[in-house]
Amino acid sequence: MKKILFLWLILTSLNLSAQRFEISGTLTDQASGQPLESATLFVERPTDSSLVSYTISNQEGKFVIEGSDSSTQLRLVASYAGYAQYTQLLNLEERTLDLGTISMQVAENLLEEVMVVGTRAPVTVKRDTLEFNAASFNTRPDANLEDVLKKLPGMEVASDGSITINGTPVSRVLVNGKEFFGSDPQIATKNLPKEIVDKIQVVDTKTKEEEFTGKAGNPDDKTINITLQEDKNRGYFARATIGGGTDGRYEMSGIGNYFQDDFRISILGSSNNINSSGFSFDEVFDMMGRRGRRVMQMGGGRGGGGGAGITKSETAGLNLTNDWNDRYEVNGDYFFGRNDTETRSNVQAEYFRPGGNYFENSTSSGNLVNDSHRASASFEVELDTLTKISVRPSLNINNGWSQSNQTTERMNQDRELTNHSETSDNQENYSSNFNNDLNFIRRFGSRGAYIQAYFVNDNRKQENDNYFRSERITYSPEGAEDVESRNQLIDQDNHHDEYRIGFTQRSVLAEDLYLDLSYDYSTQTASNVRNVFDMDEDGTFSNFNEELSNAFELKSIKHRPNLGINYESQQWRIGVGGGYLSTSLDNRDQITGVRFDRNFNNVYLNANLRYEIGRGSNLWFSYRNDTDIPSINQLQPVADITNPLHIVIGNPELKPSLRHNINLGYRNFDWSTRSGFMMYGSMTLTDDQVVSMTTEDEQNISTTTYTNLDGGVNGNVGGFYSKRYKVNNHEFDYRLGTGVNYARQVGFAGGQRYTAKRYGISPDVRLSYNYMELVELTPRYGLSYNLSTYDMNLDREEEYTNHTIGFEATTYWPENLVFGNDISYNYFGNVAPGFDPTAILWNVSLGYQFLDEKATLKVKVYDLLNENVSTSRTTGQDFVRDTEELILKQYFMLSFTYKLDKFGGASNSRRGR
Repeated sequence: MKKILFLWLILTSLNLSAQRFEISGTLTDQASGQPLESATLFVERPTDSSLVSYTISNQEGKFVIEGSDSSTQLRLVASYAGYAQYTQLLNLEERTLDLGTISMQVAENLLEEVMVVGTRAPVTVKRDTLEFNAASFNTRPDANLEDVLKKLPGMEVASDGSITINGTPVSRVLVNGKEFFGSDPQIATKNLPKEIVDKIQVVDTKTKEEEFTGKAGNPDDKTINITLQEDKNRGYFARATIGGGTDGRYEMSGIGNYFQDDFRISILGSSNNINSSGFSFDEVFDMMGRRGRRVMQMGGGRGGGGGAGITKSETAGLNLTNDWNDRYEVNGDYFFGRNDTETRSNVQAEYFRPGGNYFENSTSSGNLVNDSHRASASFEVELDTLTKISVRPSLNINNGWSQSNQTTERMNQDRELTNHSETSDNQENYSSNFNNDLNFIRRFGSRGAYIQAYFVNDNRKQENDNYFRSERITYSPEGAEDVESRNQLIDQDNHHDEYRIGFTQRSVLAEDLYLDLSYDYSTQTASNVRNVFDMDEDGTFSNFNEELSNAFELKSIKHRPNLGINYESQQWRIGVGGGYLSTSLDNRDQITGVRFDRNFNNVYLNANLRYEIGRGSNLWFSYRNDTDIPSINQLQPVADITNPLHIVIGNPELKPSLRHNINLGYRNFDWSTRSGFMMYGSMTLTDDQVVSMTTEDEQNISTTTYTNLDGGVNGNVGGFYSKRYKVNNHEFDYRLGTGVNYARQVGFAGGQRYTAKRYGISPDVRLSYNYMELVELTPRYGLSYNLSTYDMNLDREEEYTNHTIGFEATTYWPENLVFGNDISYNYFGNVAPGFDPTAILWNVSLGYQFLDEKATLKVKVYDLLNENVSTSRTTGQDFVRDTEELILKQYFMLSFTYKLDKFGGASNSRRGR
């Protein structure tokens, strides 16, 4: 780590000798003299029009462009929607220039939101859209969309492919306004080539209904829309990879996409046994991916990579999108997946009890095979410019089997054996889920008024046949043994049918002021039939066990009226609302005939405030409360002894939980310095929280039921600062962040109420360096400090610190040679004896590109040092647990990748560097 930081300091010192410049001024309207906010200003080299630096004007029209360049002259370009482009040639004999006031002239014969463009601006700011010109950001010639996103100001792409823009998560990536192969953004970011991308637009995430009505979207979640170059929106691109390695490891994957204006079809498929879905494809490591980044959270941490277990997966998918006459839109997709997962684990736990702690050790192994089919479609019809009808059905089916074995032993506080159990499960599983959403929307005028009516159904079914065997031995203090054996067939069927109907109406009270009225009615029927049969002497399962069987049916009806007032201007967004939730539950045990009815009435409130201080700078606050209805398993008073050492019984007297959520924060991005800052905080308080109530007998056999309890609290605060800058051909960025967590957990253990308090702090730092797209270096470090206290054991504290160090290095030199390294080191504090507290994972890839960079031959190594382990420590409200699991180990692989593409009638050739 010291060597990495030393190298970083050397590279950063280049900034001291660079020829930095600062250009400032004020933009105004020529006719009125009013300042122009959110105009784009940039400087480029006159010789080759290459971008040097850029910024956005503030509310007062002022701007500052900072950068480093050896040129003696730069061309300044100012662009603003509806105005003629302004250009000026600047002499940089003086490295600090104040241009005073620059007056821009309204362009003639331009419609609103149309911009006259001579030289394309790298960034364009509209009312609700931030737009980037992909060609303005230098990348490698064979770059994909993810490579471009990493260059955009405020944009961060993590090693796992997740995207944030100035701290706000990006949940959707659209292509020409349509989803690209389902809802997984990484299929688009890792497969779309940069060469076909025209613009990258960032907006608040909206539902289809919000897009049609113009209602404001969710500012705490972003959507990226990719617009394709017009001449590249007709053609195809495809990629296929095949690889084989040691220990029988292999990978095969392929994806093909065909575009024809508004028509698009995509096909993909993969098969591998290296724990990869095959859809998210890394350019350097292929399906191996980048495993170095691990997330550490309060109360737990895990080393290693690739996830627990070893999975062989086979996947295939098809997606189709088409529009007709700007009135009809159809989108559909189908996915098939087969997973075959082997698992093994070793667990040691300590449970805190007022009468004396006890210990539990267990080992388990299993195998799960599952086939999944997932299909969805979207049909939208615009009857006229003000009316739209949409239908969105989806179907998900899973069919598979599983086998597992587990051995568990428990010991008292003196570590004397009190019980021992062995269980074996052989299960056949089937589940289906059909969902459909029917929507009707009618707008009224152009000011935002509308009415919406909807009908939603959700039909779920799960069937499970479990051939269950168990043997439990309990030991008395005198040493006597009591043996209890079971050999059973457990036939369990769950059905859930829910139907919702409702409407929403928005009325315009004044400019930007709206009255929202809604009503939602839902009815739900859920049944849980559990038939237990003991084995007869002849080896068949025909002896019905009424004591352990149940047939519960739960019916609920909900009425939810809501009234709200919202003010939505460009600078302020204020909303208050409230409603009434009436819930009636009808529970019936069809075996015993026992029936109980419950009625719940709750008032819920919500309020939110958001203030846009300036472009990229805002404050927000929100409050809402909501209720959680207990599940059918928590309500049904029938013993579940699938775990013979832990019996679970529901409580039909449970009440719904009431949650209060508070969120607030501040976010700012400075375009002139390319720096971002964010602070946030949240808190959740829960009344009548459903908690477990556990007791143990003399042999430490646990029995758990549920009750309601007040006092649960969860809170967190945090923030980060990031900055990106460029010095000639050297690009730097860094990010400093931290998070602080607090949890107050309540429950019952050993028949006594307890309170557990957990504290955590997780600072981290990430650095990044890029030189001419030939060298990329990314070191990072994070730690997670955790402290848990327990009032039932006043002298007991669980305190430990986890450390994570990572380093990614990729070189693209010599030409056509790609060398990648992804290293992570994890240290876990205070794990139990016998568990390895350290994990080192070093993945290596060496690739050679040929055939005009369309073909790549790679040699890859997973876990080069063969030091990867999977160890984790988890602290709960009344326990601490250490776990070690089976993970993927070292392998070597040789792979071959080939790409095909053709756009606008001509096959594309990669440009040389």
